[in-house]
Amino acid sequence: MSKARLIITAVVVEGRSKSEVARDYDVSRYWVQQLVKRWHVEGEAAYEPRSRRPRHSPHRVPAAVEDEIVRVRKELSRQGLDAGAETIRSHLARRTPRSGQGHGPDQPGLPAVSTIWRILTRRGFVTPQPQKRPRSSWHRFAAEQPNERWQADTTHWHLADGTGVEILNILDDHSRLVVTSAVRRTILAPDVAATFDKAFSRWGIPARVLTDNGAVFTGEPRGHGEVALERLLRRLRVVFDHSRPYHPTTCGKIERFHQTQKKWLAARPAAKTLRGLQAQADAFNRYYNTARPHRAVGRRTPAQAYAARPKATPHGPKIPDHYRLRRDVVDTGGTITLRYNSRLHHIGIGRLLAGTRVYVLTDDRHVRVITRHGKLLRDLTLNPARDYQPRGVKKGPQRPQKRE
Repeated sequence: MSKARLIITAVVVEGRSKSEVARDYDVSRYWVQQLVKRWHVEGEAAYEPRSRRPRHSPHRVPAAVEDEIVRVRKELSRQGLDAGAETIRSHLARRTPRSGQGHGPDQPGLPAVSTIWRILTRRGFVTPQPQKRPRSSWHRFAAEQPNERWQADTTHWHLADGTGVEILNILDDHSRLVVTSAVRRTILAPDVAATFDKAFSRWGIPARVLTDNGAVFTGEPRGHGEVALERLLRRLRVVFDHSRPYHPTTCGKIERFHQTQKKWLAARPAAKTLRGLQAQADAFNRYYNTARPHRAVGRRTPAQAYAARPKATPHGPKIPDHYRLRRDVVDTGGTITLRYNSRLHHIGIGRLLAGTRVYVLTDDRHVRVITRHGKLLRDLTLNPARDYQPRGVKKGPQRPQKRE
C-alpha cells in the first residue's frame, strides 16, 4: 500500500487530524492537505504517484537547437566523419544561427557536451554497449612530445573498377597528426623510404618510428638484411621499433586511424584513379588535422596538439652506413642471397659447398663471405645492375673442395 493511500485513509476514514498524521508519517502538513484535497476531487486516482517534473524549465535546450544537433549528427554520419558530442559541438560553434549572430565555443548559447550526449541518447542515436571493457582497465601509452614517435602502416583499399590498391599512413603518436598518406598500386620498400624522406622535409625527423614486421618495413625476420627504410632511419639516427608478431594493438593508434579513414572514403564515390584516391586522402587529412577535435589530445585538433609542445629530435647511435653481418647457408645451387637497395641478388659460392653455413659481411657494396672457421670464400664488390654475381672462374673440371 502506498504512503499516499495510508495518509488519505488516516484522515478521511479514521478521522485523525492532518497535523497528527503529518507527524506520524514524517511528512509536511501541506502535503497531507494536498492529498486530501486531491482525493475529494479525483477519488481513488489520488492514490497514484505523480511526476515531480517541473512544468517549466527555463534552462532547457530549445527544440530548434535539439533539431539542429540531430541535423549535424546525421550530416556528419552521412559524410563518414566522427559524429560524437564533442565534434557536434565544435561544428555548432562554427555555424551561424538564423538570428545572424554566431556563438563561440564558450558562449552560454552553446549546449554542453554532456547535454548534447543526453539529447542524442534520448533521440535514439546512442546505442548502449555494456559489453565493452571499462576505461579504467585500459593500458595506454603515448609519446610526451611531437615527433617523439611516429607510427606507420599500410592498409588496402579499392578503386571504382575494383582494382586493389594500398595506402601508407604515417601518424604522430603524441598529437595524432596525420603526417602523410601515400597511395600506390602496391607499396614497395623504396616507396616507403621515399614517403618518409618527403615527410621529414615538412615535419622534421622523429626520434623513433614504430611499425609492424611487414616486408616493406624490415627484412630482419626473413633473413634478408636491411630494407630501404631501415637504412634511411639508421643514417639519420632514428630508433626503429617493431611490434611483436600477431600483436596489432601495439600499433593501435595507426590501426584505429585506418578505420576512421576508410569510413570517410566509403561515404564518397569510389575514386577511379590513383590520383583521385590520393586527392581524397589528402582532403580527409586536412579535415582530420585541422577541424576534427580528438578525444585523446584533450578535445583539441591534432594540428593544435602538434604545435603546442617542442618537437623531439633523433638521438639514436651513429652506425656506419650499409655495414652489417648476417648468417646464411649455401643453397643446393651453390649460391647465397643478399638484399641491396631493396633488390635481391644471388652470389655464387660453388655447388660443392652446398649446405655450408657462412657469415656474410657487407660494407656498402663490398661483400665478404667466410666460413664459421674464418676461411674466406668470396670477396667481391656487388654489381647492383646484376641479379647473379658470378664467381669469375672458367667452366670446366674443377678440383673438389673440402666442405667446412
